Amino acid sequence: MKITRIAHLGIAVKDLEPVKKLYGENLNLHGHHEEVVESQKVKVSFFQVGETNIELLLATSPDSPVAKYVEKNGEGIHHIAFEVEDIDAAVEELKAAGVRMIDEKPREGAHGARIAFIHPKSTHGVLIELCQHAAGH
Repeated sequence: MKITRIAHLGIAVKDLEPVKKLYGENLNLHGHHEEVVESQKVKVSFFQVGETNIELLLATSPDSPVAKYVEKNGEGIHHIAFEVEDIDAAVEELKAAGVRMIDEKPREGAHGARIAFIHPKSTHGVLIELCQHAAGH
């Protein structure tokens, strides 16, 4: 598996507006994309920091994984996402090595990227997302 970069850091929030103001106005970062990801039951807002992004995650449903995370842990860093060259091969390689996956097969995420999460029990408590963006994205 080849990891090419840290794609983003996911931060779970209770309210997007004050956090967007912090990152956009106070920290002077460029907000460049916002969308609802129905399959994840979240609204995401991205801020660019060099070649990496901050992904703000707001639950759109009380039964979403992000809502459950915020209820249990409060706001804060939710996950780290690594961009990989071939997500299908990466998932198969990890499974073959006995790494526990939340997603046995990649699925669609924000920006039309293909994503798969590694279970935190296999990563010493860190939720890790693997992602592969479409060409030219």
